[in-house]
Amino acid sequence: MRTIFLVCSILVTALILLWSYFWINALFAFIVVGPIIYMGIYDMVQTRQSLKRNFPFVGRLRYVFEDLRPKIQQYFVESDTDGAPINRNDRSVIYQRAKKQVDTIPFGTQLDVYAEGYEWMTHSVNPLDHHKLDHHPRVLVGNKDCKQPYNASIMNISAMSFGSLSGNAVEALNAGAKIGGFAHNTGEGGISPHHLKYSGDIIWQIGTGYFGARDEAGNFSPEAFQKNALRPEVKMIEIKLSQGAKPGHGGILPAKKNTPEIAAIRLVKPGTTVFSPPFHSAFSTPIGLIEFIQKLRELSGGKPIGFKMCIGRKSEFLGICKAMVKLDTYPDFITIDGGEGGTGAAPPEFSNFVGMPLLDAIAFVDDALRGFGIRQHIKIDCSGKILTGFHIVRALSLGADFTNCARAMMMALGCIQALECNKNTCPTGVATQDPYFAKGLVVEDKKSRVANYHKHTIDSFVELMSCAGLDRPEKIDRTHVYRRVFMNMVKTYAEIYPPIPDGCLLDEADSPIEFDHYLKMASAENFGT
Repeated sequence: MRTIFLVCSILVTALILLWSYFWINALFAFIVVGPIIYMGIYDMVQTRQSLKRNFPFVGRLRYVFEDLRPKIQQYFVESDTDGAPINRNDRSVIYQRAKKQVDTIPFGTQLDVYAEGYEWMTHSVNPLDHHKLDHHPRVLVGNKDCKQPYNASIMNISAMSFGSLSGNAVEALNAGAKIGGFAHNTGEGGISPHHLKYSGDIIWQIGTGYFGARDEAGNFSPEAFQKNALRPEVKMIEIKLSQGAKPGHGGILPAKKNTPEIAAIRLVKPGTTVFSPPFHSAFSTPIGLIEFIQKLRELSGGKPIGFKMCIGRKSEFLGICKAMVKLDTYPDFITIDGGEGGTGAAPPEFSNFVGMPLLDAIAFVDDALRGFGIRQHIKIDCSGKILTGFHIVRALSLGADFTNCARAMMMALGCIQALECNKNTCPTGVATQDPYFAKGLVVEDKKSRVANYHKHTIDSFVELMSCAGLDRPEKIDRTHVYRRVFMNMVKTYAEIYPPIPDGCLLDEADSPIEFDHYLKMASAENFGT
């Protein structure tokens, strides 16, 4: 697009000058065409806006329409959502924080507070001074078997692979994590040079394809795993059982996207189609999973090991809990991905209708771990449209210890939700392997935006916590968030998701009635059907 713009500008200028016999016509032509050429060249060399960099002059139209939109909406009735994955209010907050702009709004809330599903948190008549609170809240991840516990930020970058994201996008995310002191999850695509260039903290995710930890046949390789696991940048290791976008569905890396660089990272042959199976070959039972966790912990030198899943059958998760108790071995963390999660491509039926939503899943997992008396060994991480400080409060109130976000981090990079993620034509260079589009994303600019977004969102979380009279994240519980369930009925999360007594699931005779059926089906020896 940049080359086309330059060639067209030169040709148009030459033709106009040839056509102009008199100096006044030439001057007029220069006054009309000159500014367009100047703006186009300026757009190509500036580094702050990827869209204008990739689409000089033409890209400016997007910002014109964006400015007109609020004015136009005054005259039209719009629906509750604007047809995009993240609503307009949250998008504005993300962009403003990433750019260090004022993120306040005029004329009060823009939400319908009497609509079913509206949520809010309680505040105290005796709030705390947020300036005196810790604005870098962290969570120590690592249980009795962990030799290298990690002090994680309350919010980190969720799993997005190199291959799904461009190299420049990965570098900007990792550099931002380095600046802000938070962690960057690699996604199941493996550890690339882009993840290592800026030495930001890494959570290495291992999926069913075992990319970066496999042999030529695609099986798990202890030697390949250990080589990456011992890297100093790798702070935690996450086994991906399933993800919110497409739980129970394997991935496909098309041959045309399997470049020599990506093939070297994933330890596969370049130019071939690579299939990630929907299940793991290294284990097939709950006990096998826990034994695999212990094996990875030993191979990694005692780093925190956890697993990620979107909750499906409750009995299967309870079976994993039974295996933990039986072996007295526990993951250091469990990442819960909501069924509403996902940033890339997935079949619509899987995105819309498979997997438990995040809030229900967090409450269930927290209850299950407490019911088996093992909550103290395991930290709960979560992801699924975590965008603002309130979303962090909401997740922690249900039982999470810390959070991840993906979409918001993409938007901090400059994503405009063009919804081209699955077509390799992302116009801002975020979700593409096309070198032309990727070059539009300038790492030096975008890394600061990632760090800015993280900092201001955490600051917002701390302010919300202080307004509730709380000085530490672990004091947030289910009584601090309300939801309107009907027009004339409001309930706290403690009423919607009533907690169960510690240890009540160790004896089936004592289990709450809502767990009874699933507990009887759960087995440590097999996942069941």
